[in-house]
Amino acid sequence: MRGMPTVAEKLRAAREAQKLSIKDVADKTKIRTDHVRAMEEGNFTVFSAPIYIRGTVKNYAALLKLDTAQILAELDGELNRTAHFSEPPSLGLPARKTVVDHLTLLLAKLNWKLGVAVVAVLLFVSVTGLVVVVVRNHKTHDPLANLPPAVYQTGNSGETLPLPAHR
Repeated sequence: MRGMPTVAEKLRAAREAQKLSIKDVADKTKIRTDHVRAMEEGNFTVFSAPIYIRGTVKNYAALLKLDTAQILAELDGELNRTAHFSEPPSLGLPARKTVVDHLTLLLAKLNWKLGVAVVAVLLFVSVTGLVVVVVRNHKTHDPLANLPPAVYQTGNSGETLPLPAHR
């Protein structure tokens, strides 16, 4: 005697009971047809991670009006029995953290809206202060203060041409 049907068998049976083709399912759920076939065959290795399997099965079960919570619980049990999906995927983190890693983490923690507001206020205060300093310096600064006294020289030294007589 056979055990309980698998998630794949339940999905296929529900689809066939509703007289839907694989293309109909793909059109309504936006799941690729090869993924629909793989789910119905129980071949979950076409998916890169369990999160994608769960999301796809959840969408498919919702279309077929199946109990998604129950289907997902059964799916988790099936996936845990497979060697490929029983272990969580490696995150591939580097062995050492670099300066770029620390900087990226620091920048990710920043509240950018508050930071932009603070920079805008600081820029406004700086520009206002600069304008005040320039205006005060312009009012108190005499541009002729450092000129030497003027000396008037009379006579023609011969270095210039004489002016023609008026007619």
